[in-house]
Amino acid sequence: MHDRPYRLGHRQGDRWVAYRHAATFESGGRVLAGVPASDPGVLESLAGMLRGPLHVRYVLHTPRGEAAPGRYESPELSVEQTRHFLRRFSDFLSADGRFDLWVHSAMDHATLVWDRHDQLFCYGPVDLFVSRLREMGFVAGRVEVPVPHEHQYRAEMDGHAADLLAAFDWRHSPLRPEDEQ
Repeated sequence: MHDRPYRLGHRQGDRWVAYRHAATFESGGRVLAGVPASDPGVLESLAGMLRGPLHVRYVLHTPRGEAAPGRYESPELSVEQTRHFLRRFSDFLSADGRFDLWVHSAMDHATLVWDRHDQLFCYGPVDLFVSRLREMGFVAGRVEVPVPHEHQYRAEMDGHAADLLAAFDWRHSPLRPEDEQ
């Protein structure tokens, strides 16, 4: 039995429940942050600091009939178009684990990767990312994925996944070995 939809779950007694990362981050050559409550607003806030044009990559590793598995690359987007996309699909993005989502700025040599484990990897201007995370209430600390854990791929989200893939003229390429579960 499951509570409401979630991307990442863990065992609590005899039940699977949503796993909620603490608002923590680790930094070094890159930043790793947990995404509390699977909130796409964390990615939106960091992406909003980047200079466009941006590219979004939707890595569909566990399709449920909406499309072939693979890497889906958006056309060039403005920062505002990227933020609108993240807001428009926030319910789906926060409730289903069939994908990883990347945002890339060539101008800033920056890439943000929100993975299926609700971890956000931030490559590029590390100090800028750390500053924004601190503004959002994040503190330095460990980011851990529970063991055991599960990913949800819920039938009621299939229509949202199809709508997301209809949002742009995506360029498709095959999954790479590191993308597969």
